[in-house]
Amino acid sequence: MECIDVFFSPKQLSNPESASPSPRKPEFVVADWVEQGLPIRVVEPMPVSREQIALAHERNYVDGVLDCLLPNGFRGRQKEVADSLPWTSGSFLSAARCALENGLAACSPTSGFHHAGPDSAYGYCTFNGLMVTALALKAEGKVSRIGILDCDEHYGDGSAEIIGKLGLDWIRHISEEYAGAASAQRFIDNLPAVVRGFAGYDLLLYQAGADQHIDDPLGGFLTTAELAERDRIVFSVAREIGIPVVWNLAGGYQQPLARVLEIHRNTMAACVATFIA
Repeated sequence: MECIDVFFSPKQLSNPESASPSPRKPEFVVADWVEQGLPIRVVEPMPVSREQIALAHERNYVDGVLDCLLPNGFRGRQKEVADSLPWTSGSFLSAARCALENGLAACSPTSGFHHAGPDSAYGYCTFNGLMVTALALKAEGKVSRIGILDCDEHYGDGSAEIIGKLGLDWIRHISEEYAGAASAQRFIDNLPAVVRGFAGYDLLLYQAGADQHIDDPLGGFLTTAELAERDRIVFSVAREIGIPVVWNLAGGYQQPLARVLEIHRNTMAACVATFIA
């Protein structure tokens, strides 16, 4: 592989009034990767349909949000947010298909997934692109088993709720909700075994959250160097056990934004170092 495919479109972006930079962040992250000369290729994603979103969410909720009749994860009914949502989940699904095809890795510079439940938006999350992707790939016959390694600092409660409601026993969901109470060293030491637990699965969905950083106002317990080691372990062990990885940005709330960009830059650097000869 000569470059990492990054599935990004300006149509993913929106600008609601929010303390979260997530709806605007992808543009700055991708620009930073290009400026740093990282070997990436920006690819236009395909948006998901309402029917695909409804694989994970109640159809009335899907229509209500997209028609601006129900509040989104930013507690508003902004049309620009609604218009961006098929593209954010579409970015992740497009990147997942790419990772399955190349057998190694692909990236979706997206956030705002794992708190979204079957019929609810919460915590800057409206539709759960992780679950939409897993269910769409399963419906297409592209996967039998999928792993989710959610290294955002916060528990993926929406993902767990959807998995439980639909009885998705073919998904293994690891969300590091206990991480803040754990020592950094214990987390790093245990991580290789956690990733090896996905051996035999068809695809790993990896949320490489920047909010696990010790200085994040909504996190965290890992230093910049430890976050880079986290990413190195996830990618290198995934390659060792032969499971392709699709990854995204998840949370990150430090100011200035340059501190978050550095963390995401390190994740991409670790991906490049692992998968590009």
